[in-house]
Amino acid sequence: MITIKEVSELAQVSQSTVSRALNGHPTVKESNKAKVFAAIEELGYKPNAFAQALASSRSNSIGMLVGSLDGPFYGPLMHTAEDTVRKKNLHLIVTSGQESHDKEADSIRFLQSKQVDGLIIHSDKLSDDEIIKVAKQTTSTIILNRYIPELSDKCICIDNELGGYLATKHLLEYGHTKIACITGQLSKIDSRDRLQGYRNALAEFGIKYDANLIVEGRFDHEGNHEAVRRLLDRDSEITAIFCQNDNIALATYDVCSERNITVGQDLSIVGFDNDTYSQHIRPRLTTINFPVREMGIEAAKAVLSLLNNDSYLLKDKLTPELIIRDSVKKITP
Repeated sequence: MITIKEVSELAQVSQSTVSRALNGHPTVKESNKAKVFAAIEELGYKPNAFAQALASSRSNSIGMLVGSLDGPFYGPLMHTAEDTVRKKNLHLIVTSGQESHDKEADSIRFLQSKQVDGLIIHSDKLSDDEIIKVAKQTTSTIILNRYIPELSDKCICIDNELGGYLATKHLLEYGHTKIACITGQLSKIDSRDRLQGYRNALAEFGIKYDANLIVEGRFDHEGNHEAVRRLLDRDSEITAIFCQNDNIALATYDVCSERNITVGQDLSIVGFDNDTYSQHIRPRLTTINFPVREMGIEAAKAVLSLLNNDSYLLKDKLTPELIIRDSVKKITP
């Protein structure tokens, strides 16, 4: 088995220089770094990850808490974060909170017990105070999809209010005035912000907000069909619905099919997220693009910069974009 001593002898540098080069220490001269890696290549040396971690006081891993381990939102978020971290020879350890406060808290404790070097947290259930405490314990922490004033330099959000505004404004510009909204869980700040954007657009066009046109759904698939049925039974004059994510829009398509309502003709729909299937269903879904892949990359880059004390301009608010397809009909006076 090749040892670090043999690498140092071939490279003609000290063993401590080899160790620092392997750990990416900035004090290693480029010429020495080149010698070390040339020797590693020639000898076929494979560093012992555990020994490296002991030498550097790091686990070479980043922990990530998400709401779920599946679905079109969390999948790309985890994938891009993991891909970015792996490029720096670190590993991502992911666990989910499953919309439970106790499970989220337990997940954080688990990740910290693994002595992860940093944390990426997407939490709906932990309080601001609890997250602030976690960030004090693990200083290289980034918070996703949530703004905490005390951790403002560690938060990455999408402008959900702008997204709700863009979706509703598009329907208004196409002549719709009886516009309903099916929200996500109103316990989530995303849902409340998107609803505020909906209200902002109505106000801009001089249309009075009607609470009867609002129904609470869920961002996952559970119970959304019944929410759509309840809304359509409540008011037969609705011509358009802003669905606060594409899962809700998909349920709306299903209920329209049940009732022989033609989407894009009898009823216009705008979704939110721009999930992969939104361009494949018929009619293709007009939706708001949530830059989830960009969020995963930004989160990983930010936590790595904190870990290495690098200067990094955090992209703290990502911009949603309206994707116009075929699910909205223009109403002419």
